[in-house]
Amino acid sequence: MRRLPRPDDPNLLVGYDTSDDAGVYQLTGEMALVETVDFFTPIVDDPREFGQIAAANSLSDVYAMGGRPLVALTIIGFPAAGAPELMEEILRGGIEKMSEARCAIAGGHSIRDEELKFGYAVTGLVDPQRIWRNVGARAGDALLLTKPIGTGVIATALKSGQASAESVEAAVRSMTRLNRDGAEALREIEPATRPSPIHAVTDVTGFGVLGHAREIAIGSDVSIELESARIEYLPGAVEAARAGHLAGGLKSNCEFLEGCVEFDESVSEDHHRLLFDPQTSGGLLVAIDEAAAQQAVEALERRAVPVRRIGRAVSRRSPLLRVI
Repeated sequence: MRRLPRPDDPNLLVGYDTSDDAGVYQLTGEMALVETVDFFTPIVDDPREFGQIAAANSLSDVYAMGGRPLVALTIIGFPAAGAPELMEEILRGGIEKMSEARCAIAGGHSIRDEELKFGYAVTGLVDPQRIWRNVGARAGDALLLTKPIGTGVIATALKSGQASAESVEAAVRSMTRLNRDGAEALREIEPATRPSPIHAVTDVTGFGVLGHAREIAIGSDVSIELESARIEYLPGAVEAARAGHLAGGLKSNCEFLEGCVEFDESVSEDHHRLLFDPQTSGGLLVAIDEAAAQQAVEALERRAVPVRRIGRAVSRRSPLLRVI
């Protein structure tokens, strides 16, 4: 993307320069569009749950920008020999989550594809003066994470029939939960006018906790320290990592982040792996002013969001990321 021409449009407030969660295009002084698209192959066996997860995952990028989902278009690749009832259940699951988010489905596009794929292109609205970005963190900020991690290793264990019912149920519950509650709780603590104590927000997805922390760190010119013991892991996630149920994306994340992460010797190898684990419909990773961190935690807990304070931003140093 760096080698391609850049859009020359002053109304494009957020493009792909910083690998942010969604694009933002300004319409008026008080209104901007949030644009995102996401789709993937099945990660659970139940088609309806797959549809719900895909919808929650697609909506998450809008919430991570501080926006409100408005309308979505369906994207599906479906095998020619596939059962119509299977497609119906996938679409039904997606509709359920989009309805929960009060996001209208205006149509979509389907193709024949031997590998099943499903997701949405979502348009939302945001105040152009109140956009959350994945850049802007400051040294001294607290880091909050609003969901437990481990969906990647659990989904990989499931494919080989090695995941427990408890771990799969917990992972599905986490992946189908909208990040709306987290976003709304954070909005509660923001003042009506700037400056906001919320300095950077992203949702944790395919690049794992460390990959998305890296994006915040590079874009904000800070380093990040994470406390492994403070991070919540899904039931069965540590065991799945220990058993070697590692997705290809986890291995790619390890290779990509080589040289910019340092682990304290007290952090186990299993927890190393989980911090690289690609997540589906993961939580919000938030860099927030230390003075407002506890207020944010309390606002999130009032909405039953499983928030954890997992680290802090520090002045830029080498390595870029450190896990203790």
